[in-house]
Amino acid sequence: MPYEGELEVAIAAVQEAGRLTLDWFRGDLEVEHKADASPVTVADRSAEELLRATLTRIFPDDGLLGEEFGALAGKSGRRWIIDPIDGTQSFIRGVPLYGVLLGLEDRGRCVVGAVAFPALGETYWAAQGVGAWLNGSRIHASSVARLADATVLTSDAKPEHYGDFYPGYERLLRRSARQRGWGDCYGYALVARGAADVMVDPKLNPWDIAAIVPLLEESGAVFFDWSGETRIDGGSGIGATRSLRDEILATLR
Repeated sequence: MPYEGELEVAIAAVQEAGRLTLDWFRGDLEVEHKADASPVTVADRSAEELLRATLTRIFPDDGLLGEEFGALAGKSGRRWIIDPIDGTQSFIRGVPLYGVLLGLEDRGRCVVGAVAFPALGETYWAAQGVGAWLNGSRIHASSVARLADATVLTSDAKPEHYGDFYPGYERLLRRSARQRGWGDCYGYALVARGAADVMVDPKLNPWDIAAIVPLLEESGAVFFDWSGETRIDGGSGIGATRSLRDEILATLR
């Protein structure tokens, strides 16, 4: 099986890092703010340090990219992309919908993804050609094929975050059946297991989505940015059932 060893390492690594984050979850936590005003805690940094140490030991030739400690060049044409806590605002406020994300990009394609939700006791994983899984059970995206029947999720509904895309986003909301605010990586996980149909992100970094792309694709869903391209550096993202893709893009435009 392609990437079998890498997938095993990724699953174990996010679970270990996730257990580490629980040491601070719902505890007395000091919050700092980075240059972009986003929050960071000792839990974020400690989890990424643990993940980086594991990966550099097992895959010394691979590159790394992490939210908190930046890039490390590799020699293999592959890089591991880390978000130690996706949903730090949720984590800070004791909401259990935060995740630990680890993805493998091989020559520009995201091929392995593992996502742990430590406060929920859930781990999602996927690798190219082996399907998407939740705690050992195979998962699939929904069969919803019309926006009129779809549940749409988003991390943030604030108009300023959408910029020129906001009119299209508003049309998307009006044409869908239900709208919810279960955002960050949890929203994408819900799409992958068929509990929601569309997840919309107006702002996205590579580490927010690298682990999610294999999960969506192997579940039968798709990922694309607001221009319709499948890329993790487009600055925005949408995860959706495959049959909704064209209607979503037509609505946004």
